[in-house]
Amino acid sequence: MNKNIFFIILAILSVQASAQVASGPTAMSYFIAKEFSKDIALYRAKDYVVRNVLGKTDAVVEFQMDPLAATASGEVTSLVYNCKALKKEGLVLGFFGSRSNEAGEIYQAYAFKELPADKAVYLMNKIETVIKEKSEYLNALPNSNNIYFSYEDMTFIITINVGTEIRIFWEGFDASWEGVAFKRTKRRLLKKLD
Repeated sequence: MNKNIFFIILAILSVQASAQVASGPTAMSYFIAKEFSKDIALYRAKDYVVRNVLGKTDAVVEFQMDPLAATASGEVTSLVYNCKALKKEGLVLGFFGSRSNEAGEIYQAYAFKELPADKAVYLMNKIETVIKEKSEYLNALPNSNNIYFSYEDMTFIITINVGTEIRIFWEGFDASWEGVAFKRTKRRLLKKLD
């Protein structure tokens, strides 16, 4: 009997520990969540947005920030921010992946790319448009036919395999943004920016 209870508890803990997104905004969720989960990305992105987008101030400033979607691979997490007082809103892409230093030590790195609302909507529309315009070419030889384009300091490679695969190259990151996560990001972004 005790063995069965032990295995049940072990199974529950292993399911929670391997989940990409923690189960809730508790202190324990940050311990259980992987470094690329929406919870952890939101926590880290708030600091990034305050320091790099909104700026330091002695005034008390209200702002909202919500995670939109995390990819199954965990390499890209999208977040939306809105600060009515400063009239700033937009999209933050969180990039997560392994890096190595000069000594060959491997570590987990992350960085954020911010796009103001107008640029974020433009990019979402451009990705959607090029996929539609080039769908015949992409579907003719799945996984062999690719398209690419650059936007600002990011390069996108789009491939159709089982689904749409969008790779983003930025600041040394090579991140996979699945088509499902892209569509979810666009839909939720447009809803939040209304």
